[in-house]
Amino acid sequence: MSAALRRPRGAYRRSVRVAALPVLAALLLSVGCSSVDEETGAGSTGPGVTKEPCPNAIDKAKGCIYLGALSDLEGGPFAVIGQAVNAGQTDFWRKVNESGGIGGKYEVDLATNTKNTSYDAQKHAAGYKEIEPKILALALSLGTVQTQAILDDMDSDNVVAAAGTFWSGWQFPETDKGLVLESGYSYCTEAVIGLDWLAANKSKPTKLASVGFPGDYGGDYAEGVKRWADANGAQVVATIKTAPNQVAGNQDGPVQQIVSAAPDVVTLATGPAETAEIIGKAVAAGYKGRFIGAGPTWNGALLKTPAAPALKALYNSTSPFDGWDGTSAGIAEAKAATAGKVPSNWAYIAGWAISKPIKQILDIAAEQDKLNRVDIRKLANSLEANFDGLAPNQVYGKAPVAKSFTGSIAVPDDSAPMGTKTVEANYKAPTLEKIKYDSPCVMP
Repeated sequence: MSAALRRPRGAYRRSVRVAALPVLAALLLSVGCSSVDEETGAGSTGPGVTKEPCPNAIDKAKGCIYLGALSDLEGGPFAVIGQAVNAGQTDFWRKVNESGGIGGKYEVDLATNTKNTSYDAQKHAAGYKEIEPKILALALSLGTVQTQAILDDMDSDNVVAAAGTFWSGWQFPETDKGLVLESGYSYCTEAVIGLDWLAANKSKPTKLASVGFPGDYGGDYAEGVKRWADANGAQVVATIKTAPNQVAGNQDGPVQQIVSAAPDVVTLATGPAETAEIIGKAVAAGYKGRFIGAGPTWNGALLKTPAAPALKALYNSTSPFDGWDGTSAGIAEAKAATAGKVPSNWAYIAGWAISKPIKQILDIAAEQDKLNRVDIRKLANSLEANFDGLAPNQVYGKAPVAKSFTGSIAVPDDSAPMGTKTVEANYKAPTLEKIKYDSPCVMP
């Protein structure tokens, strides 16, 4: 359908006459193109919206809104996280459908157009091209470089996506083209939040080392570490780049650099497996400082590894969302959806939270009879998203206000759900009021 948006006016008139033929009209209906102005993309409904019910509809009298998801579900460094995000989103949309769907007229299908792209940018781009003609929007695009690989096509196709990535660039309209709906803080501000909490609740570090994957994740986080150090008179004694064990084989190099530099605090922007290895080996080698890790560094299964004692003694994790042991209305909703079963890790909460802005946009679009890509893109650029306490509410289409970001701080705990206990929720970092935050911290 994206080619139709670029069709010359004369070609459009000819296509309308041809489309009057019953066979082609039926074909257009089969791919979800109903009641839409092909010249502008505007109209009542567009690609990914059908009058026919969803494949597993609860109410077969309702039509279907098809959303897509591009994620690391198998074979990539964040498969465990991707699976948990998918579980959260699947439960979220199931509850939406059970509660009457969208506008009382549509249910939402996520499963049909969910693709595993294994955190690979080329697979991500191929997956997007495969599902694009069949979806109204992306319920998830996991990974910054991966999402950047499809951003130009999303722009041409007017496809909005919920971000499965916390790169700071998604928070600035000039960088995300008004297409990526981020939730919570960025990796850059996450580092500041974590270090401020440590300084206030443990001891103020004077020597820091950051360890992270190259690119947006590790780079954005490392820049946040640097900005915190500059604002608080501390020194970054080592900025260590590493890679997932699938590429690097092991984390012996980073461990040696940590032990040699002897910082007060090591910040981590890696995957869970690398986190456990780095902390376990560094402590075994005599390192006595603390560790704090970004959300993707944690998985409750780490408490079953040999690194568990070191993790419980010296590691804290951060999250942009309320914990499973939290008290927000959003957490209460998520708990109700699982019927008492505790999810595998915190990323389930992320899947639930990042679905909320998409749902709010669909509700507005259905009410206004604007379930099409162009109007959804417009709505996305003026939405004030309500996360029901899972994260601070935020307005899209405007530059962010750094001091408004908050985070939850957790400590590993065998007795706690998902293996972590929240020690402080909605923590506000005073250093966020001191640092400059008017453009992306790094460009991948």
